[in-house]
Amino acid sequence: MGKAATEAPAARSELSYALRKSRGAFACIGLFSGLINLLMLTGPLFMLQVYDRVLPSRSLPTLVGLAVLTVCLYAFQGILDAIRARVLRRIGNTIDEDLSCRSYDAIVRLPLKSRGDHGLQPIRDLDRIRTFLSGPGPGALFDLPWIPLYVGVCFLFHPLIGLAAAGGATVLAILTFSAEIATRAHAKAAIRVAAARDSLLEASRRNAEALHAMGMAPYMEARFAAINAEYLRSQGQASDRSSALSAFSRVIRLFLQSVILGLGAYLVIMQEASAGVIIASSILTSRALAPVDLVISNWKGFVGAREARKRLDQLLALLPERRLPLPLPKPNESLAVRAISASAPGQSRRILQDVSFDLTRGDGLGIIGPSGSGKSTLARLIVGVWEPAGGKIRLDGAGLDQWAPEALGRHIGYLPQDVELFDGTVAENISRFETALDPQAVIAAASAAGAHGLITSLPEGYETRIGEAGAALSAGQRQRIALARALYRDPFLVVLDEPNSNLDNAGEEALTQALRGVRHRGGIAIVIAHRPSALAALDQVLVMHQGRQRALGPKEDVLRAVARSPSVPLAVVRPAQ
Repeated sequence: MGKAATEAPAARSELSYALRKSRGAFACIGLFSGLINLLMLTGPLFMLQVYDRVLPSRSLPTLVGLAVLTVCLYAFQGILDAIRARVLRRIGNTIDEDLSCRSYDAIVRLPLKSRGDHGLQPIRDLDRIRTFLSGPGPGALFDLPWIPLYVGVCFLFHPLIGLAAAGGATVLAILTFSAEIATRAHAKAAIRVAAARDSLLEASRRNAEALHAMGMAPYMEARFAAINAEYLRSQGQASDRSSALSAFSRVIRLFLQSVILGLGAYLVIMQEASAGVIIASSILTSRALAPVDLVISNWKGFVGAREARKRLDQLLALLPERRLPLPLPKPNESLAVRAISASAPGQSRRILQDVSFDLTRGDGLGIIGPSGSGKSTLARLIVGVWEPAGGKIRLDGAGLDQWAPEALGRHIGYLPQDVELFDGTVAENISRFETALDPQAVIAAASAAGAHGLITSLPEGYETRIGEAGAALSAGQRQRIALARALYRDPFLVVLDEPNSNLDNAGEEALTQALRGVRHRGGIAIVIAHRPSALAALDQVLVMHQGRQRALGPKEDVLRAVARSPSVPLAVVRPAQ
């Protein structure tokens, strides 16, 4: 996947490049389609020979020979048709393999770049493209160019039969373009509303406790019903128009077959054609127009895949694949924050301005201030989750953008304000789901966080499955396990956002000891706190107010100044006793 994206020309989208890689397979499909359509002449020609040769001559050997040849040709056609379907399915799977990791990466990175609610749309778009490629639609599109062959054979039977077939093909072609015009807007609307519906469902699932506890479920249900009704309306309008056009095309095809039969009978009566032409031309006309009918039936899927491709192209262009910079040595000296400013993803209003400080190994910084003062934003910037709108953050003199995210993550321990754990075992969560889990490092991290005893008291210890979002644990247990995850493999920089919000006295003491341990081994600890007890193991304090840095210095001096200054309304206004 990475190699493909790296080699892709800048002017071509990643999806176009993935499709281009399968051009050999598409060429094979084109060849198979040509052979299949030539073999489709087997039926009409067999009927023509039966009526014009076998019946007049009453030759049984001729009939048997024609039957054996026809069976062989039909068998060969069936094999080619099956191979074409398998190749198309493998093309879809290949594109999915090439872009599934990029789509996952886009899902993970998009919330950090934009406030738009895209949810799982990139993966759904990729699934839609793969499903379309694996269905009958592409085969019908490959069959369309062969319609002139059948119409040309009809002209060989008789010019009137050829003209009737050409007229029918023209009418169905007009219907195909009408399907594009009639379904495009409604299909787009249905996809857009479906994304909003899925987003509401996911939010309701995540907040099920609040919905039931506060009686919000009926109101959210009404909101879902309104969105679902809009989705059904858009989907229904697209389906109704597509179904109507498809039904109309089938009626025209059946009507045309009857016209061809009548026309053939007329030509036989007028002795301008043989009896076999009646059946052969009817079968041939039906086969000539079948791809158009199939294309119209699958047009909604084609429109959906086309819109999915457009969205996926735009999204992958917005989030290009990250280049891997030259690996840097493990940081072990300093963190420098220089005049950084920041805005929330997708917003222009600055929520943090001109914050600067320097920390060296063994330092511990507490960041305090009222709610909305920019503390959590500062934490996100320091760990590289958000990119600063201005200024620079450096580890050992190197900007965070000089590190690959995966490499930088090994040197950072981060505990966000909203603790999120993943469905898996306790050990897997602490090890950050490393492929090669190191049991000793997991136990060391849990011990450093003071959580080893807590974990061994669980039903299956470190192998206890915690459920989605850690549902099997209490809030305090989740916070302590997340602290152990932050300390896994002794990262140089540890940033904790309100790490004691759900801790009891024993948990707060374990947190204090963990922070002392980070500083003692030469790391840097940064803690965002509303409760003074979280600052016990730190030596410096930064005061934030309205997105700006108000004070920075030794802990005792800053807290003393804050306590004497009523003009700075802070949530933490008293030092720990």
